[in-house]
Amino acid sequence: MSQSLAQILVHLVFSTKNRGPLLTDGIRDELHAYIGGIIENKKGTLLKAGSVADHIHLLIAHPRTCGPSELVQEIKMGSSKWLKVKSVGNADFHWQSGYGIFSISPTHRASLEQYIGNQEEHHRKVTFQDEYRRLLNKYGIHFDERYVWD
Repeated sequence: MSQSLAQILVHLVFSTKNRGPLLTDGIRDELHAYIGGIIENKKGTLLKAGSVADHIHLLIAHPRTCGPSELVQEIKMGSSKWLKVKSVGNADFHWQSGYGIFSISPTHRASLEQYIGNQEEHHRKVTFQDEYRRLLNKYGIHFDERYVWD
């Protein structure tokens, strides 16, 4: 086969360090766009982004030439630096150490896009920790509560 083709859709979720409410309404759209640029530079595509004050959800068409951990590192490192420069109040900004990345079927893309776009409404009722536990359970990921949060 002379051509390499792939469709790898992933749902990436991570929070601010200690879930600090640092992602303000006024910066979120720019942050999403900036992260989209990072992903594009790695030859992927940001399909949908949604965030609230303490965490972010990204739906990504993952690049076929880059490993998941490499992409996540680029996103977190680049956006963290950008946030520190963008706002004086974020001079000490950090993302949590870990992340969750989940593969999704193309047939579930529309419902995930709707879910990601509805984060503010969703988090009026559900905490990030409860949401993240639900995602880990949904995808059958075993975890030790002592090591999930920072």
